[in-house]
Amino acid sequence: MNSKITDVFFDLDHTLWDFDRNSALAFERVFSSHKISIILPEFLKIYEPINFDYWKLYREDRVSKQELRRGRFRDAFVPFGIRYNEDELDALATSYIDELPKDNHLLEGAMEILEYLALKYRLHIITNGFAEVQSLKLENSGISHYFKTVTTSEEVGLKKPHPRVFETALSKANAHPSASIMIGDTFEADIMGAEKIGMSSLFYNYRNDSVPPHYKVVTHLMDIKSHL
Repeated sequence: MNSKITDVFFDLDHTLWDFDRNSALAFERVFSSHKISIILPEFLKIYEPINFDYWKLYREDRVSKQELRRGRFRDAFVPFGIRYNEDELDALATSYIDELPKDNHLLEGAMEILEYLALKYRLHIITNGFAEVQSLKLENSGISHYFKTVTTSEEVGLKKPHPRVFETALSKANAHPSASIMIGDTFEADIMGAEKIGMSSLFYNYRNDSVPPHYKVVTHLMDIKSHL
């Protein structure tokens, strides 16, 4: 146990909750109900990097929540020669958000590492994900009881890496930055954001991104044990 750390803050999507797997299953049902006849793996190959880029724009306040929801679908269907109007895009986006929390696969080692850490630390969530689905993901995946607090960017009105998101989370947790650590998969939002306000960080680098050598990195969730 790291004697200095009392509170461990996790990102949710792509860190504990297997977003890519659950998203693909949601899309299967959306495609079926909306009678879309594209081969799903081919669509996901186009959609996933587009979605990643839109989330970056959303974090930077360069697109709104609605623009993210519409834009990622609109842009992903273009290579397949399909164009939807705004009402159709909104209907697709709503269907997808409704379907997303129905499958709740966790990343390998998630349940085990939470069980291990919960005996030693207070655990919390800080997420940029949409508030209406994040609570469902935590409940439906059976991990909500591990977390003392959940802080969403929507409740703060700002997104990670903005310092106020982390300050709000620390305040809710009654935790001090120097005794807290942030674990997440997005270097800019999770790691640099935490660093700005004096929190320790641990980068879950399952994508094998290139990062400066002085940062603590794990590529599997169970590797967190060697740091905490």
